[in-house]
Amino acid sequence: MKRVAAVDLGASSGRVMLGEVGPDVLRLTELNRFWNGPVRTNGTLYWDVLHLYRSVLDGLRLAGAVDSIGIDSWAVDYGLLDKAGRLLGNPIHYRDARTRGVMERVLETIPAGELYGVTGLQQLPFNTIYQLVAEELPAEASTLLMIPDLLAYWLTGELGVERTNASTTQLYDVRSREWSDELISRIGVPRAIFPVLQEPGSIVGRVVADDNGLTSGVPVVAVGTHDTASAVVAVPAAGERFAYISSGTWSLVGLELDAPVLTEEARAANFTNEGGVDGRTRFLRNVMGLWILQECQRIWGDDDLDGLLRDAAGAPPFAVLIDPDAPEFLAPGNMPERIDEHCRTTGQEPPRSRAAVVRCILESLALAYRWTLRSAQAIAGRDVDVLHVIGGGSRNELLCQLTADATGLPVLAGPVEASALGNVLVQARALGEPLPDLDAMRALVRSTHRLRHYQPQGKPADWDAAESRMFGTR
Repeated sequence: MKRVAAVDLGASSGRVMLGEVGPDVLRLTELNRFWNGPVRTNGTLYWDVLHLYRSVLDGLRLAGAVDSIGIDSWAVDYGLLDKAGRLLGNPIHYRDARTRGVMERVLETIPAGELYGVTGLQQLPFNTIYQLVAEELPAEASTLLMIPDLLAYWLTGELGVERTNASTTQLYDVRSREWSDELISRIGVPRAIFPVLQEPGSIVGRVVADDNGLTSGVPVVAVGTHDTASAVVAVPAAGERFAYISSGTWSLVGLELDAPVLTEEARAANFTNEGGVDGRTRFLRNVMGLWILQECQRIWGDDDLDGLLRDAAGAPPFAVLIDPDAPEFLAPGNMPERIDEHCRTTGQEPPRSRAAVVRCILESLALAYRWTLRSAQAIAGRDVDVLHVIGGGSRNELLCQLTADATGLPVLAGPVEASALGNVLVQARALGEPLPDLDAMRALVRSTHRLRHYQPQGKPADWDAAESRMFGTR
């Protein structure tokens, strides 16, 4: 039996989990769950990375003796170190306004088609490339580390960036699987700050115990450090004819492929080709996800999600629809007011109750999933028979049923802690557990975790009409 610690940092919460892996055994025990979110000061939105690290250490101490540690987190954000290895400032949050207008400026000098041909990445205004252009790089900056790599450095003293997270920067050559020296040069950033790239499953260093209360010498494994890369490892699929939605604050909607799709059709539809474990490609599109609902709950001061979903299930269908990817929904703020304004702008009567708002958000998400999955299949030439919904959103029964109805696909929901499970599985294999490939890992997930099944219901013609209405607002 392997005992490993999985650090899984999402955009709204973090957790440290104890994973146990053996023959017909795959177990998670939550050790420490903690808040994660932006901190605004002097007009800038930061991550409280020292709070995160302290919370991680608290969880690792609770784990006791483990065979290894792995860390995954959200993508695109980074910390800068000086030559002595000191952090030069709190990492800035990807929702900060500093990148406003930067993407358009960069695309004037690096054409979108050329950029996509190298990186295969979806155009999002907060991609790392645009954050770096927006930032006045400190003269002392010596090393750039993505968030999981920063925490691994603090544990081990070893520098490096794991490939799945590097692939989200828009500075990574998706064909050569190396940093793109040309793109880095063209945005005027020193090549020297980008450290060596690491393979998922490699041991990047060993814990150095100082005053952190940990045991020296424990290996730290570079898992799929982008949390979606780890989550896709734990998709309990049999065969290749599946699609997935990693559902949480963001929804990552797509397919797993053997190679990137770099066609003009893929670029025009704004699909991304991100690195996966074992050299796979995550061909997907970022959809805004449950962030809009989370912000509504924050503004309402209502944490009774189950009650909101019960009421929304009884609300009239398709009364109001929004484009969840509209730019006004990206930043933190008064989301109910923004929904009202979006409705007025698109010629709709704003929803008049919380139930109607929740119904609007979830139906709009289901429609975005429908469009994304149909586009992905057409562009990649891959038909799918089943849709796996993993992550926290897999507990949202109303959203899962609406997703089945909208896509016309059977939905299998679960596991909830997919990122932590994928993290644990890659660690276990690195330690010698007989899990030779993704098929073996996924078979273990299927045999040890219960899934919820949702069959499509309702009339496809109603969803056709709703899709026409919603995408007519784009």
